[in-house]
Amino acid sequence: MFKQSILIAGLLGVSFFSVAQSVKYKDLVFTDVTETKNLSYSPTDSSKNKKSHFFDLYQPTGDKSTGRPLIIWMHGGGFKFGTKEAKGIQLWSKTFAQRGYVCAALSYTLSKKFPIFNFDELKRSAYYAVLDAKQAVVYFKEHAKEYNIDPDKIILAGNSAGGMIALNAAYSSNAELAKLAGIADVNSDDKSVLKVAGIINLWGGIFKLSWLKNAKVPIVNIYGSRDSLVPPTHKDTSLYGGADIHAEATRLGIPTNVKVFEGYSHELMKHFNPVFSGNKETQERWLEAGQFTADFLYKTLYKK
Repeated sequence: MFKQSILIAGLLGVSFFSVAQSVKYKDLVFTDVTETKNLSYSPTDSSKNKKSHFFDLYQPTGDKSTGRPLIIWMHGGGFKFGTKEAKGIQLWSKTFAQRGYVCAALSYTLSKKFPIFNFDELKRSAYYAVLDAKQAVVYFKEHAKEYNIDPDKIILAGNSAGGMIALNAAYSSNAELAKLAGIADVNSDDKSVLKVAGIINLWGGIFKLSWLKNAKVPIVNIYGSRDSLVPPTHKDTSLYGGADIHAEATRLGIPTNVKVFEGYSHELMKHFNPVFSGNKETQERWLEAGQFTADFLYKTLYKK
């Protein structure tokens, strides 16, 4: 157990109110967060030491509620780098746990090659990472009582590559993604899609817009207007970014919202640099994105 950092409280510029005065799942109603590290979501890993199947669990300290919503957070890093301990992932996991969510920061299979420079490898890497995400969803549905979560309120979330995983896991079948990646999938005839309650896409993209018709999963898209790594629109890239996804979701009648940070690049940085994690100003934008997302999820999942 640990005290939420002074940084978060200072950046948000708010004081913590009692649960009675604030709205659970929307506002920060819990002061403390309990973190449990390096659990495994793989039932086949009997040794429990395959790090790509580890997750860190964040829960609001002292919360006795059952049927809580779960957010599965997946880090960025181009399917080559990054960890579940990334600064942004920890920031969102802690603050959403303060709102009453249970959060699982996920590790997943990374490529031994460089997907950023090879689109075919990117598709293959996304396929295996998506399988991990789907395995995690199945795990949490089967262990819903253990974690006091609602198996029908599991949300997939991620930034950059993590957003790609969330999108493709929710809207494509294994067969569709395997065909795109040129992989012989053992379930190539299975056209079913994963059932989740929502998607948080932080500057990620999807391979095919047509996949959105496979599921009416609510989605919130957040990105910087000057993002050149995962551009918001399908211009000079083989991915469909947040602007395209929001427009198509709107056309299909899928609950959706979008927030654009004008003048900012990938990871909401002024000038994206993969070597450096976000500074204080960038973290302010991450927290703003988190509150926008919390408002969307509350309206979509709880406010009738």
